[in-house]
Amino acid sequence: MRRGAGPTGGLCAGCWAELAIPGEPSCATCQRPLGEGHGQGLICAPCLADPPRHDGITAATLYNDASRRLVLAFKHGRHIAHARLMTRLILARLPLEIDREWLFVPVPLHRWRLWRRGFNQAALLAGELARQRGAAVLVDGLVRRKATPMLGGMGKRARARALSGAIAINPKRSRAITGAKIVLVDDVLTSGATSEACVAALKRAGASEVRIACFARLLDEALHLA
Repeated sequence: MRRGAGPTGGLCAGCWAELAIPGEPSCATCQRPLGEGHGQGLICAPCLADPPRHDGITAATLYNDASRRLVLAFKHGRHIAHARLMTRLILARLPLEIDREWLFVPVPLHRWRLWRRGFNQAALLAGELARQRGAAVLVDGLVRRKATPMLGGMGKRARARALSGAIAINPKRSRAITGAKIVLVDDVLTSGATSEACVAALKRAGASEVRIACFARLLDEALHLA
């Protein structure tokens, strides 16, 4: 991977330089950085052991102190103007084949959390990404039917129990989702449990392809390659 470089776009030069950009070679399935010495087209061990439902992941950065500060300022500091910077970084890595034929769908917030925060950060990113690619955004394509606890620190089974029945298709949008190629958008991809629940719901509703796009991805084992 390589460190961030380029116009600061609202970040101080030091913060920009601290962003870790995933590099190549990477897993052909999930784009997990593999490090030097690996060829293209390889599949990482986690994907071999448990093949994912999604059709690929695009992450603008790896989650580290710099990306964490940016995400917290965006999500909790209400610096919503950061959405444009974050989407520019995502777009720099998003495959060109994802164009106006695709549908951008954000990971949903439960209505209580949406009421407290005042906005869904994933929806802001999805809207800007769709606008830049000339595509449509389905802000309410997915709904979160029940509030879920923070999943950090939970094991795989506990996360699955917490998310059971939490994510569903909005019945009013099922027709638009059937047969669609979809980009599922979130700000941070951590364990992947929430995105997996979203992908599963979209695939059950008939989506033909679901790719994940996020600003930051938590892969601590890859940071040492920076």
